[in-house]
Amino acid sequence: MAPPRLATFSVNGSTKYGAVVDGGIVDLSAHFAKEYPTLREVVAAGALTKLARHAEGRAPDHAFDAITWLPPIPAPEKIICIGVNYPDRNAEYKDGQDAPKYPSMFMRTPRSFVGHETPLVRPRASPQLDYEGELVLIIGKAGRHIAESTALDHIAAVTLCNEGTIRDWVRHAKFNVTQGKNFDSTGSLGPWLVPYTGESQISDIRLSTRVNGETRQDDRTGRLIFGFRYLINYISTFTTLVPGDVIVTGTPTGAGARFDPPRYLKPGDVIEVEAENIGTLRNGVIDEAL
Repeated sequence: MAPPRLATFSVNGSTKYGAVVDGGIVDLSAHFAKEYPTLREVVAAGALTKLARHAEGRAPDHAFDAITWLPPIPAPEKIICIGVNYPDRNAEYKDGQDAPKYPSMFMRTPRSFVGHETPLVRPRASPQLDYEGELVLIIGKAGRHIAESTALDHIAAVTLCNEGTIRDWVRHAKFNVTQGKNFDSTGSLGPWLVPYTGESQISDIRLSTRVNGETRQDDRTGRLIFGFRYLINYISTFTTLVPGDVIVTGTPTGAGARFDPPRYLKPGDVIEVEAENIGTLRNGVIDEAL
């Protein structure tokens, strides 16, 4: 039986949220929008599972082909991305350095992401659009200076990310990657939120990325250099984590830039990021309109 799945979507220009069931989506916002305007408020209230139960046994209100999928959390306060967090990724840099003592990280804007089944946009400024499949933690309980021992209690849900990157633009400056990570509509989040049920749900699951059916990335979360407990502890040392915050936890080896020659994304490609018991995030690629 599939775990509960809650998604944000639009129909006829109206943004809604609901539970994903066989054949479509049960519109939960029709019943709960006054109490919970978006899934961000559902997360903050710890009500994901309660709302999912409300959809049990109900026929879908909207077929999948009638909706546009959106990133599950609208307007998160923070999207924090972790870099170089799998052992083989550190080796890819070929700089002879040991694994880092502290995690590399950067912020992304909500506008840089699209939802499931919406094409990524290769920008006019560069043809070097690359893929990075990642597991995502959604914070449900606020905290600062969170102890590792209780860190996982702050997770509300998990989802997936294709943390699309414009490779030449991450090297424009001496020590930052911000511009190459924040082009409009170059990454994706989704397809839905799966409520967090315990450490075993995410501690050692398979994470893979396929491009046009070819597996390019394939690893397990149990091999992370900086695990989920540590990341929440470390991040909460310098910023208060709040419900709806998004932590993108790192990508395995095998991104297009690491091939010789590089294999960047082009219009018509289809990228699928898949994780056990969570689902598959799928996106095509188009060029930015002139």
